[in-house]
Amino acid sequence: MSRFSTMDRKIKIKTLNPYITCNICKGYLIDATAITECLHTFCKSCLIKHLEANTTCPTCDIVIHHSYPRQYINFDRTMQDIVYKLVPGLQEREIEREQEFYRLRGIPCPKEMLICDDTADKSPEPEDEEKEELINLCLECTMINPVQLKNIFVRVPTKTTVLYLKRFIARKIFKDTQSLENIDILCNCDVLDMGDTMKYIYLTKWNIDEVPLVLKCQPKFTV
Repeated sequence: MSRFSTMDRKIKIKTLNPYITCNICKGYLIDATAITECLHTFCKSCLIKHLEANTTCPTCDIVIHHSYPRQYINFDRTMQDIVYKLVPGLQEREIEREQEFYRLRGIPCPKEMLICDDTADKSPEPEDEEKEELINLCLECTMINPVQLKNIFVRVPTKTTVLYLKRFIARKIFKDTQSLENIDILCNCDVLDMGDTMKYIYLTKWNIDEVPLVLKCQPKFTV
């Protein structure tokens, strides 16, 4: 019995703090973002600010990339889920704080948690499956005829890929999904890969002080 009772022993959260806190701000991880070279994890905003003037990891000083360190960081959903489960009320407080920040400034919040499956079937569903992280996008289309399509504002899941957006634009302009090969989508003048997700783009390529996430669509010219 004593052997099993030790397995049920409660662990104080302060003993786990070194593993779930940001080494920059010393607070609990928010939008946990890991460096691909060394896997050290920080708050997204803390790491982005650090990389504005540095190219090394804040913890181990390994060089992330001499020119484009922000392309070698990734959102760590597993770590963020662990932090939210271990720290009661942290997720709710962070959502409220972020919404209040944007509300006071009169601008839309770039990320919103939405309870999904708002259908006629009101039967209860598992809570983890009812929440989906969304992001606001502005698609600036500079196609052959600029008047043909104005800026498009959409809200999509952060898992949405560039390929999906290309298909959307191809249907909207050319009425033909085969034309997606003739479209480039850019963020801050960088052509995006078709497999890039909106979350990845938001974390690695976008200015965190501006909303919504603005992507440019332009024709791909070949000689």
